[in-house]
Order: sequence, then C-alpha cells, then structure tokens
Amino acid sequence: MNKLLATLISGLFISAAFAQAPATPATPAIPASPAVVKAEAKAVSATAAATTSEAKVDAKADAKVQKAELTATEKKAAAKAKAAKAKAKARAQVAKAKAADKVTAQAKADTVNVKADAKADTAIVNATAKADKVKVDASADKAAAKIETSAVKAEGKVDVKAAGAVK
Repeated sequence: MNKLLATLISGLFISAAFAQAPATPATPAIPASPAVVKAEAKAVSATAAATTSEAKVDAKADAKVQKAELTATEKKAAAKAKAAKAKAKARAQVAKAKAADKVTAQAKADTVNVKADAKADTAIVNATAKADKVKVDASADKAAAKIETSAVKAEGKVDVKAAGAVK
C-alpha cells in the first residue's frame, strides 16, 4: 500500500513537473500548438495510468511472496513437529520395551528417527522450492510491469515530438 501511495504521489509530481517544463533560454518561447498540448496531456495521463498499474502489480507480487513465505514457514514447522512426534513415540517404545527387547526396540527407533528426518527434510526442501518459485515469478511480474511503464513513457514522448513536428 505504501508503494502504491508513493508511486501515485511521485506520478503527480512528475506530471506536474512535466507539464511545467521551462523553455530553454537559448530558444524563444514558442506557444505550443493545440496538437502538442493534447499530445502532452495524453502522455501524462498514460504515464500516470502505467505507473499506477505498475504499483498495483508490485503490490500484488509482494503480497504473493509474503503469502508463499508464510506458507513455507508453516509447512516447515509442521514437518518438524511431525518428525519430533514420531521420534518421541519411538523413544517411548524403547522405554517401554523389556530388557531383552531393548536392542531391537532401539534399532526400530533409530530407523524411525532416520525416516522422520528424511521426510521432514523433503517437506522443507519442497516448501522452500515452492516459495522460491513464487519469488522468481513475482520478480518477473515486476520487471514486466516496469518495462511496460517505460514503453508507455517513451511512446508519450514520441507522440509529443510527432505532434510538434506536424504543422
């Protein structure tokens, strides 16, 4: 939300500065033709819309990343808790075992521990990979939005130049 607000405010200042650009002292001030004024207004409007759109895309991408990180953290915690529960159960089995069966119970507990750790590690890797994929996709979305905004700005400048050249 802060990015969106900052982008809108900066867009306002940019459009105000663009509309009030002073004439260079080396050339006399020539009144702008109606076509140039119209092209400038259209360019400012399109730039503001593109900047707003870019801010929305950035905000959505950031929200997706936060959600993915939260989900990954929850999945990791759940996997660790499940492994700890399995290990505790195995330790309890060893404690309950008779003296003659202690070695066998300990071997089973060791096997359960290894399997629980492996399963937890797999879940952690999968959750991390999924979160990383969301981050990469979000970065790509942000980059595409930035490129679109730059294209709209450049197109506006070209339209203003073209309107000034046509007489």
